[in-house]
Amino acid sequence: MTLTNGDMAIMPKPNEELLSTEQLLHAQTHIWNHLFSFINSMSLKCAIQLGIPDIIHKHGKPMTLSQLVDALPIVKSKSQYIHRLMRGAPLTVAPLVLLILDPILTKPWHYMSKWLTDENGDVTPFETAYGTTFWEHAGNEPRFNSLFNEGMSSDARLVLNVLLRDWKHVFDGIELLVDVGGGNGTTAKAIIDEIPGMKCVVLELPHVVAGLEGNENLTYVGGDMFETIPPADAVFLKWILHDWNDEDCVKILKKCKDAISPKNGKTGGGKVIIIDMVLDIYKGDDDDKSKEDQLFFDMAMMAYLNGKERCENEWADLFIAAGFTTYKICPAFGVRSLIEVYP
Repeated sequence: MTLTNGDMAIMPKPNEELLSTEQLLHAQTHIWNHLFSFINSMSLKCAIQLGIPDIIHKHGKPMTLSQLVDALPIVKSKSQYIHRLMRGAPLTVAPLVLLILDPILTKPWHYMSKWLTDENGDVTPFETAYGTTFWEHAGNEPRFNSLFNEGMSSDARLVLNVLLRDWKHVFDGIELLVDVGGGNGTTAKAIIDEIPGMKCVVLELPHVVAGLEGNENLTYVGGDMFETIPPADAVFLKWILHDWNDEDCVKILKKCKDAISPKNGKTGGGKVIIIDMVLDIYKGDDDDKSKEDQLFFDMAMMAYLNGKERCENEWADLFIAAGFTTYKICPAFGVRSLIEVYP
């Protein structure tokens, strides 16, 4: 059959192999699946904004659709549409969903091709979209800063649940821990609550820890991890290094090494505890989805922060460049790993 585009007929080339009907329809389905995959995410965001998870949880038992509709703060004439929304993606950690799907973080994706083709010197598509870096934007936009910290805290709670249940031994012998980039202290509080006697320092940017109060076991320090990290038995880096390029990661790791180096006549040395992705290493049975998740995050780091996810060899290169001698990797948290690094 001849397809027409205006006055121009588009004919297959004489030797061009024609796709079967089944192949054509399969190709269309494949494209549509990718094209509309954002609808799962946006439906999930809408459900959370409407309070659906909390309503179901408060109900305490299975709800019928009509019961859910009656409890929702919606225009009743639009209640007929709720059943269509509820056929979407399952619910998950709400603050992280609201962060990733916030317009501030969806906008840079529209600038990806412009960033790749323009010689404008922008380091990331985020910078192309806003004219400022991710961290500068967070520092100047209280709503986004709060959203980011809440998203990271929600993830920290999930990770800490696994860390302190299955991997608590990594903290054996540690009396003082520095949580670098520890946000509002969610991680630090969970650790010291679980491990009596341990003290923890949260090192964060000044605008993040402004107004936060610690206690005898928890201290907040406003500072810059590129300048100095307080001395400790161990340094904790949860989802930090993937935000940065290789050169910056080596700088951070060197500061970590300085922080755990023996001082005042002490012998031995501490360690750096890292929670981050190691490409192609994950815990679970669904290899395809795990690998896809890791690649999604790698793209996100490129879009927002000039960072990246790394394979084991790339991690090893960073550790060697920073002066460390040994490391150990365990796939402890799904697509993320627990990495222990030693001087």
